[in-house]
This record gives sequence, structure tokens and C-alpha cells, in this order.
Amino acid sequence: MDLARDAKNPVDEMSDERSEDDEPEAGSETASASDDEARASGREGAEGDEAVAAKPVKRPKKRPKKRTDEGGEEGSEAAPLEVEAPPGGRLSNKLAWGLTLVSAILCPVGFVGIGVWPVAFVAWVPLLLALRGRAPKQAALMGWAAGFAMTMVGFYWLVEMLQVFGGFPVSLSAVFAALLCLQKGGRIALFAWLYARATERGYHRGLSALGAFAVSELIYPLLFPWYYGASLQDVPIMMQTADIGGPILVSLVILAFNVGLAELAERRLFDSAPDRRTLVAGLATPLLALGYGAIRMASVDSAIATAMATKDQHASVGIVQGNSPLKGRSQALRTHLRMTEELRDEGVDLVVWSEAAAARSFDATRYERLVQQRISRNLGVSTILGVVIYERLKPEGGEGRRYQSFNTALMTDELGDVTGRYDKQFLLMFGEYLPFGDTFPILYKWSPNSGSFSPGESFAPLPYDDHRISVMICYEDIIPSFVSKLVDEGKPDLLVNMTNDSWFGDTAEPWQHFALAKFRSIEHRLFMVRATNSGVSAIIDANGRVPVLGQTFVEQKLRGDVAFLQLGTVYKKLGNLPWWIVTGVMVLAAFIRRRPKGTQRF
Repeated sequence: MDLARDAKNPVDEMSDERSEDDEPEAGSETASASDDEARASGREGAEGDEAVAAKPVKRPKKRPKKRTDEGGEEGSEAAPLEVEAPPGGRLSNKLAWGLTLVSAILCPVGFVGIGVWPVAFVAWVPLLLALRGRAPKQAALMGWAAGFAMTMVGFYWLVEMLQVFGGFPVSLSAVFAALLCLQKGGRIALFAWLYARATERGYHRGLSALGAFAVSELIYPLLFPWYYGASLQDVPIMMQTADIGGPILVSLVILAFNVGLAELAERRLFDSAPDRRTLVAGLATPLLALGYGAIRMASVDSAIATAMATKDQHASVGIVQGNSPLKGRSQALRTHLRMTEELRDEGVDLVVWSEAAAARSFDATRYERLVQQRISRNLGVSTILGVVIYERLKPEGGEGRRYQSFNTALMTDELGDVTGRYDKQFLLMFGEYLPFGDTFPILYKWSPNSGSFSPGESFAPLPYDDHRISVMICYEDIIPSFVSKLVDEGKPDLLVNMTNDSWFGDTAEPWQHFALAKFRSIEHRLFMVRATNSGVSAIIDANGRVPVLGQTFVEQKLRGDVAFLQLGTVYKKLGNLPWWIVTGVMVLAAFIRRRPKGTQRF
């Protein structure tokens, strides 16, 4: 669409008052008037015309410069226009804020928890329409408001978590939850700001939206990392692109369809023809993802079938979900021992307990002997145990911490001997440690339920016969970059996640955690055994499907078969490198204006 037609759009409230220039004829009675018009439009009269030169010329007043929607200045009519005006303008503030609120409501409806996943494919359309033509600061404010509202709805469980973790009253927990959601909302503000900056500088709206969204999911710091692509957790065939670009690529499949719909909606709202390429590409993206998913799942299913038919390439695994209370866990160990023996008698090859399920702490200098004596010697089956190990310290000057604790997974064999150890590395802030807690010990008095753990250092897998098992404890399984490093160094053929989500109560959080964990199986094409204290316990196959699924907040034991796999993926090789490149490109787009090539739509 050319610039003149764009500028006449009524939504912009801009008009083009260009006048026609008529060439004066030498010697004509109207030469003086014609010359005045020519001078007003910046043209010189015919050279050598004495009649025109002799008459005084009344110069027209300069038109004042006015601000455009994009924050730049519009010069006089005769001056060349340096920057293209945005096609179609923007919506009124009242309508834009209303659409922002609509997106804030729809996004959590499509996300895990409420879980009406088809809504995810339309949830972002109102916000995209609202952001069109906005200055970056206003766009960021709208994004922040939308992000705050959607996280307050989608992560309502933060209030209960703060009550349990921090021991705060409900009112104070609600205040802290609101502050956390304000911080979380900043991610959508970053998306909106980057999008507005890039489009303001002449870059394609659709590509700018996708790039800005990818950057916001990659770099924005969150206490509980999440990705909107998890909305598709009940549709594994649509999640398969995760083995190319991780959860971010799945999120962009959703957003691309929203971009296409927004382009279609603009035809009515802005009285402008849609960009056909953006429209077709956006609406076709889910179909391409669907086709890729079908092909890739068939290939992985073939590898699974081969492993299941090959001796020593599969195993029967049991999961113990003890549903132990957070306090008063005196019966926890007895419950796990009993359920493990039952699973052994049912013929399983390996049993997995949840995080810290043994409810015991062991001295680091003799934990192997103590664990064998007190827990594993009579189990009669290989078991991955959750325990706490502590080391005594000698603080300088007699002040400071006198010990450090580790959240640990131990592998024991059929004889009960400890054969492997993994210490959790990604500790949960406020739950397993307090920032500056070592410097200001009084913080632990203010938050008595917060732990004082130290992070582990080794990525070594746990040995099981001729296989390698990489363990993730608690929310380590929702951090793609961490799991990529764990897989790269450990070269496992099975993943295990040990978790205790009891802190969050019977809310949406355990299901959101579970949905985000599924991506790790697809990214690395590995089975995952997920053992939790109160749910969601499950076995996830290498296609992200769930052949074994438990309930929440019940005591139960689960069993199922897993295949030991070693399959290559693009994501396993590249990780988030492509998204870091996109981040670099978007930073340039935010600060370097694109040189327009003629008059083109952007």
C-alpha cells in the first residue's frame, strides 16, 4: 500500500492537502498569480520572465510541524517525508485499553489450569490490535497491565505458596503475590515495548511480534519460569516442534496464528487491505506444526518400539507417591518402605521416590553406610531415594553457618549399596534459601519456613546397570537451559524428576509444573519418570504423551514401562542459540531505523 493512501486513513485523523502545481505561461495575464503558486510549492518561475520578477511576492506562512502517531515530526508538504507513517493508524485509547483487558482474561483461560487450549489461538489478538501504532512507552504500559492481570488470574496459587513457605498471614501474602505478579507482568511489557520499538522503526509488524515474544520468553527473569506454549500440553502432536526450538518455538506457533487473525481483523478496524503474506503465513503455521508433529511422532514411536523389543533397552519402573504431610512426617519413611516392597513383589526393575521422601538427614562423611543400614538394605530392588545430606562447617571466628545441607537423590542397587549421588543445583528462592540469608541471618527468623540449602556442583548421571539416569529435583525440570546442560554432560538414556509440590496445595500449580516438564522429554527424546510426594506423578514418553498418570493428594503407587533411548534432536545440539540470535536482531531493530525501500507496508 502506498504512503499517500495510508496517510488518508480516517482512523489516523490525518489528511493530505496536497495542491496541484500549474506551470505559468510567459507573458500571460495570470503569470503573477501562477508564479505565487509556484513559489508557494517551492518552484521557481520561468527564467527571464521580467513581469514576474518585477512584482513583489507574498510568501505563504509555513505550516507548523505536528507530531505523528509514531512520535516523529511531519514537515511541510513540499519537504520530502523521511519516515513512513504507520499504515492504518491506531485505535482510540478507550478501545485499546478494553482490548488489553480482553487479552488479559483470555490468556489464562487458554493456559494450563483453566486449560481451554483452543482459546490460546485467539487470546493475543486483542492485545496485538491494541498495540498497533502505539508509542513504545504506552505499549509497555499496556503490556504490563495485561501481564499483571493475566498472572494474577493464572498464578493465583502464589498466595497460598507464600503462606506455607514464608509463614506470612493471608493479607501480607496477597500483597507479596501482587508484587510478584507485577514483576511477572514485566515480561509482557518487554514484549510490547520491543514490538512497538521495532514497528516504529519500520520493521514488519508480524515478524516484530514473533521476535519480541521470543525475546521476552528467553531473557526475562522469573521465579517460576513458564512458557505460553504449555497451553498445548494436552495436544502432544502440536508440541513436537520443541525438539527444534524448545518451548519458545511452540509458543510462537500459537502467536503466529494470533498474528494472522489480527491481520485479518485490521481490515475492518482500519479499513485497510491485510498483508496477504502475513495473513497466510500466520494462519498456516499451526498446520505446518501439525504436519511436522505427525511425521516426527511416527519416527520416534518406531524407535520406542524397537527399544521395547530389545533386551536390556527397557525397564519396568515403579513410582511411590507417599502423600506425606509437610509437617509431622514420622510415618513417611515407613510408608515408602512398604510401598516399595509391594512394587518389588509386582516385578518392577526400578523404584523412584519423591524429593526428600525419606524425611531423614545424613552426615556427608558416612551417609553411604547409614542409608544402607536404615533404608535400602531390605528393599531388594534398585531404588532412587530422596534424602537430605549435611556437611559440618568450621566458620571463621566461630560465627556464621555451622553446616550446609544438600537436597539429594541417591541411587541404590538391589543389595542396598549406594552407587550414585546427585545434589540439587537450582535452589528455589525463599523456599530452599533466602537471598542474603548468610549475610543477614535475621532473615531466617522473619521467614522460619525457608530452608538453608547449598547448591550441588556435579552433573554426573546416576548409574543403573549399563544405563545412565539424569535426575532433576523439584523445578529444575522446567528450566530448559539447565536440563540441556545436564543432558549434554551426562548423556543419559532416561530422565527422572523428583518433586514435592505439596507446598502449593491442591491448586493449578502441580498441573502447570507437570505441563512445563513435558517439554524436556520432547526436546531430548527421552522418557521421564516423575515421582512427586502429592502429585502429579507420571511417566512421560519421548513424544510427550503420558502412558501412566497419577492423581493429586492421594497415597498411591504407579508402575509402567520405559524405553532407554539415545536420539538426536536439533534442540539438543543448538539449545537456545537461535533465540539468542533473534534477541540480538531485535535489539538492533529497537534502536536502528530501517531504511525504507520505496513505499512498502511494514
